[in-house]
Order: sequence, then C-alpha cells, then structure tokens
Amino acid sequence: MSAQVDVRQVSKQYKRYPSHWARLAEWLTFGLHCMHEDRLALKGVSFQVQKGDSVGIIGQNGAGKSTLLKILTGTAQPTRGRIEIHGRVSALLELGLGFHPSFSGRANAMMTCQMMGLSAEESRRCMPQIAEFSELGDYMEQPMRVYSTGMQVRLAFSAATAVRPEILIVDEALSVGDTYFQHKCIKRIRAFKARGTTLLFVSHDPGAVKSLCERALLLDGGRLLKDGTPDEVLDYYNGLVARRNADEQIRQVESGFGGTSTRSGSGAARIREVEMLADSGHPARAFRVGEHARICCSVAFSTAIQNPTVGFMIRDRMGNDVFGTNTFHLKTGDLHAAPGDLLHVTFRLGLNLGRGTYSLSLAVHSGYTHLEGNCDWWDQCLVFQIIPGKFAFDGIAALPVEARLQVEKKK
Repeated sequence: MSAQVDVRQVSKQYKRYPSHWARLAEWLTFGLHCMHEDRLALKGVSFQVQKGDSVGIIGQNGAGKSTLLKILTGTAQPTRGRIEIHGRVSALLELGLGFHPSFSGRANAMMTCQMMGLSAEESRRCMPQIAEFSELGDYMEQPMRVYSTGMQVRLAFSAATAVRPEILIVDEALSVGDTYFQHKCIKRIRAFKARGTTLLFVSHDPGAVKSLCERALLLDGGRLLKDGTPDEVLDYYNGLVARRNADEQIRQVESGFGGTSTRSGSGAARIREVEMLADSGHPARAFRVGEHARICCSVAFSTAIQNPTVGFMIRDRMGNDVFGTNTFHLKTGDLHAAPGDLLHVTFRLGLNLGRGTYSLSLAVHSGYTHLEGNCDWWDQCLVFQIIPGKFAFDGIAALPVEARLQVEKKK
C-alpha cells in the first residue's frame, strides 16, 4: 500500500544574514559579494506515514519540527528531496498564521476554510459550527486584533477542523489555549482518528503524544534521530535533554572550577590536556548509567623517565574515592619517555555508577603510586555527571541484578 505521506531525503537550507544591510548589499552586487551563511534546518529527513496513522513529532527548539511542517503544508519548499502527499490537508501551525488583524473572526474563518479548498458556499455552511465549537460568541464579529492568544487558538482550530480532513497537522499552538478548550480539541482529534484521519502532531507534552499517537519521530539538529513507539522515542528524548542540560550546567561550573583545583609534583612530566569523550567520540560531561566513556590525556616530558605511570581517580561529590587505576596496574607495557616527548593516554571504562556528580583527578609518576616519584598530580581536573539509565536504583554502584518471583500455592 502506498504511503499517504512520503518524505524522501528532504533538506531545507536558509540564508542567514548578519543584518538587513548585508542582505541589501548582496542584492545590489548581484551576489558577487556573499554576505550570508547557509544554514540547514533539515538534513536528509526520510519517513513514510500510512493512511490512518497517528505520528507525534518531537524535538527541542530549533530541531526542525516547524520547518518540516511548513514543507508538508506547502508554505515552504524543500531545497533538496521530495514529498508526496495524497489527501486533503488541514493544518494548525503558527498562531495567527494567515489571519488578518483588521478582519473579523468570521471573515478570517471564511478565508481559512477557502484556503483548505472549500467553496464560498461550503465555507458559509461551516460558519455556525465554527462559531458553536469556538464559543467566541459576539467576538466572531470583532476584528482579530482584539483577540487574546487563547481566542485566536479557538478560532484557528475550529476553522481548520470544521470539515474532517484526510490529514490533520497540529503544531504546538494548542499549548497556549485554556485547559477546557484543549480537552475539546483532543476529543475532536480522537473522533477524527476513529474515522480514519491521519494525524501529524507536534508537542512537548509526552502525555499528549502517548495518548494520541502510536508512533513518534525525534528530530534533532535537523536530522531524524529516532523513529519508533512513543515510549521508546520519548525515553531516548528525555535522556538526550537531561544529558545536554547536565552537560551545560557542568561546563558552567567547570569554567570557574580550575581556580580551586590543586596541582603538585616535580614537573618532570606535566599533563597538558584532559578530556572525557562519549563513545561517539564527542566531548561530554554527562553520561547515562552504564554508558562507556573515554578519558583522554596528553603528557609532556621535560626529563627522561623509564616506564612512567599515568592514572586517574574518580570521587563522588563528598570527596570519597569511588574508583581509580593506572597504567602500571593495567600492565600497558614498558615505555621510555625522553625529554620533549608527548605521551597520549586513553582509558576506556564503563560508568556503572549511580546518578550524581563526580570529579576526575589525574596523576603522572614514576612508580606504581603517585606518592612515589610524583611528577604531576592534577586534582579535580574536570567534573562529570551520571544521569538515570534504563533501571532505577539507589547508591553509587550500578550492579548487574535480576529478580525472579515464584508463588507457592497453598495446598
């Protein structure tokens, strides 16, 4: 069966100008002086939606959700790729989109109906139903400029759904309406679904996505990151948001943290750089329970050292030692470092830790412990955070565990 909505490798590129004068300068020089930078709002997005499907589209601000919906409704064209839509589309996108502030609510509702493809006579027949559902009363005859945001939502949704569409696209505009009207809207959407309407629904409300949709798409940075059931996609999304928020907060703390960290040692070798990487290879400061991370550091030598040892220690927020090891204990082999050499060391470890904030300390020395021949001890060189993973527990160690239940019936 052919898809009702077919999106194939769709990309959308915009020109971003630093000012209106830059745009004018580029236009006056017929493009000889490029004054803009290209920005990809969508990057090769592909998916299909079958007739009667209900699909939630989620993602953080700037992920590309609104751009995708504008392309689906025809108000914007893709830079690359193609879209095929079979069926009449009704859309509720940006608040006030298509409304004229000087026209009455009734006149704007008429225009909305005609933009959906209804004739003038069909639009007039819809007016009593629109007025009844919106419950705007005498405001139907008032100009739109006197409407509150909630009243605009009432009129927009009532007009867009006056006739059951084959495809209904709803953006986050409903979130500004009052709770009573939101319930009315959800009830109408459910009724349309029961009669075979295809739904594309954008929302930050996980409850609404789970309630209305059987499938969810996660957009991030203009790319389709995940496509699956609402539960698994929202779980991935929540983890993504938590990680980014934690990462940002930690880097803010870390920027002022260096002044309070302590370093000691002879200086025969010195740690130049240290970074924590996610398994993807990108720098990170927030990890989910059980994820793998890499601790990467570089050490510069000013004195010859036979078999130098590099180690690390992880501490919890109270300063308690949680885990530490070094290249001596890990038996990485013999090494002679000469003056001027730069040694790169990478530790890969599984972060089977409880949620919370931890600090990392690094050391370079000549023996099996930093207390012997200490060259450079860098205390609390960075901070990272563990956020919840797939199972809940208390404590600082995520131990593999299984549970079995067995009921013995009374004879």
